[in-house]
Amino acid sequence: PFCGNPAAVCILHQEMSTDRMQAIAAEMNLSETAFIEANESSGISPSASQFKLRWLTPTCEVDLCGHATLASAAVLFHELGNTNDVITFSTRSGDLMARREGRKICLDLPLNPPIVQDSSEVTDLITLTLGSLPVA
Repeated sequence: PFCGNPAAVCILHQEMSTDRMQAIAAEMNLSETAFIEANESSGISPSASQFKLRWLTPTCEVDLCGHATLASAAVLFHELGNTNDVITFSTRSGDLMARREGRKICLDLPLNPPIVQDSSEVTDLITLTLGSLPVA
């Protein structure tokens, strides 16, 4: 307890506006607040296997957040007693799966390979961030 990278997890039993979610995330004031919504007719029940998942920072929505996805799966598996071995989250980054392995949870996250960046394309950004220090 009280260690690691915290994330708030909100279970939605009905649809909520993005503005309201944003206000809640700002109030939580953590790096991310996760919002879980049912993605099937069974709702947020121990037998549900499909969920919608969104992540909001105090200022905006983000496309992916690993630690808040892990926290969401932990709430569903360990706190709400979800009985499935695998649950699927529909997100802005596509479907993400969380798999129960005993008390542990394994996540399948998307692979985002690095892209070679021409330094001349980001020189202005580097100068703005670091000042006029020489950049090799």
